[in-house]
Amino acid sequence: MPQIKFGTDGWRSLVAEDFTFGNVRLLAQAIADHVNDKDCSGEGIVVGYDNRFLSKEFAEAVGGVLAGNSIPVFISPRAIPTPVVAFSIKTFRTCGGVMITASHNPPEYNGIKFIPEYAGPAMPDETDKIEEKIKKITDSKDICAITKSQAIERGLWREIDPVMEYNEHVKGLVDTTAIRNAGLKIVVDPLYGAGIGYLEEILGNLGCSVETIHGYRDPLFGGGMPDPGEKNLVLLRKKVLDSGAHLGLALDGDADRFGIIDSNGEFLNPNEILFLLFVHLARTRKKGKCVARTVATTHMLDKVASFYDMELMETPVGFKYIGQCLLRDGCILGGEESGGMSIDGHVPEKDGILGSMLVAELVAAEGKSLKEIQKEFFAEFGALKSIRADLLVEQGKKMVYSSN
Repeated sequence: MPQIKFGTDGWRSLVAEDFTFGNVRLLAQAIADHVNDKDCSGEGIVVGYDNRFLSKEFAEAVGGVLAGNSIPVFISPRAIPTPVVAFSIKTFRTCGGVMITASHNPPEYNGIKFIPEYAGPAMPDETDKIEEKIKKITDSKDICAITKSQAIERGLWREIDPVMEYNEHVKGLVDTTAIRNAGLKIVVDPLYGAGIGYLEEILGNLGCSVETIHGYRDPLFGGGMPDPGEKNLVLLRKKVLDSGAHLGLALDGDADRFGIIDSNGEFLNPNEILFLLFVHLARTRKKGKCVARTVATTHMLDKVASFYDMELMETPVGFKYIGQCLLRDGCILGGEESGGMSIDGHVPEKDGILGSMLVAELVAAEGKSLKEIQKEFFAEFGALKSIRADLLVEQGKKMVYSSN
C-alpha cells in the first residue's frame, strides 16, 4: 500500500515513483468515497490541473474515477489556477474540487489538492478521513473508473470555462477606477504556470501597459522552479528596470502565491507586502473585525491590527487555518509569509492573482512606488525585520504548536 499523506496543502510526490496513475486513481477513489459519505448541498466535483508534466492526463484519470462513482465532473479543457478551481466550486455549487498541482515544487513533482465545498483548503479532519479511506481500498478491484467518453454518455462529464466569471469577480474586489486612472506599466511573470493570461487580461482591460515573460507552458519551468521568490525573478527584475515599469508581478505554478518587484528592481518579500496591503485595506474598505496570520508571518500585522482596533488571529502554519478565519470570522485579510493571501468577500483560498491586483491597486491609489509607501509606513508604525531561519530538528524534538 503506497504512503499517501496530506501535508500543509495536499499530497505531493515524485512523478513515476509514487505519483503514478495507479496511486492517483487510488486517491481519487478515496475522495469519491469521502464525498459520497458527506452530506453537502452541492453536487459534483470541479477538477482542475496546472501546466506540469501529465497534469491534464492525471486530471482526466481523477475525473474517470469520480464519474465511475456517479459523481458529476466539472472540468476545464485547459490548465487553470488553484484559486479559480476554488471559485468554480462556488460558481457551480459543487461538493468540492480536486486540483492536480505540486504548486511551486520542482518539475519532477506533481500533487493533488482536495478543496471542500466551502472553497478553501481541506482541514485535517477531512484529509484524515480520506487517508483512512485509502487504507480500506485493498486492490484495484475497489476502484470504480469509467472512460471519459462513457462519462460524457452518462451526463457525468461537463467542460467548464470559468475564466471570464473569475476575472470579473476579481475586478469587483479591487478599485478599478484607481487602476484605470494611474496608467500603470507592469511586467507579469507567470513562471510558465497555470496563471498565464489572467493578470494580463484583467490589467490590460483596465488600461495598463502589460508585458509578459515566461508566458507559455513549459513543464520543466525553464530549468528552475515555479516559485516567485527573489532568486527566481532575476529576469523579471531586469525587465522592470529596462522598461521603466511601475511593478513586476509574479505567480507560482498554480497561481496561488505572488512575488513582487518594485519599480527600482527591488524584491519585496510577502511579509512586507502583507502589512502594506493590510493598512491599505483598513483605510479603503469597510471596517473589518480581524486579520489572520500564521505563526511564521510578520508581527507587523499585529501592530496595524492594534492601531485599527482589530483582533489579530494567529494560526499554525498552513493556509487552511487562515481560510477558516476568513470563512468563520470574516477577517479583512488573511496571509502567510510564503506569499499566500485572501480577503473578505473572496474564496477562503490563497490567491496570487488577487494579491497581485491589490498591489497594483495600492501603487495606483497612492501614486508612489512600493518603497516610498513602505517608508511612510515605517514612519507611522515603526519597523520590524523578518528573517527566515531554517533549522534541522529531529522529529522527536519538534514542538507541537497549538493556536488555543
